[in-house]
Amino acid sequence: MEGNRICIRNVYWTAEFAQFYNGLSDKVKIKFDYVLEIVKTERVISTKFVKRLENTDLYEMRVSVGGNEYRTVMFTMDNDNVILATEITLLNAFMKKSSKDYKKQISLAENILNRISYEED
Repeated sequence: MEGNRICIRNVYWTAEFAQFYNGLSDKVKIKFDYVLEIVKTERVISTKFVKRLENTDLYEMRVSVGGNEYRTVMFTMDNDNVILATEITLLNAFMKKSSKDYKKQISLAENILNRISYEED
């Protein structure tokens, strides 16, 4: 339990996400932490914060700070539906500059996911 809220989801970080997060300013980290708390504790998550990526098994966590849009590609490990998931992995993150960024970032996330799956076997 964190604060007065009960965690309903475990959130795991890959090295790629941790490296991105650690390079953020304190102001941006505060907003990331706020959205992560929502992901961990809210059963139903607004699409303002989490949205399924079309034609994939992945979701994006959405963070907005001062006109900048940050996206974290995430994978629900134990259920295809983020609402029912209790295990989530944050694969990689990026500052969104255009919709063209998505294809590259989704490919990177899929490679990370494949690596993680291989390491677990």
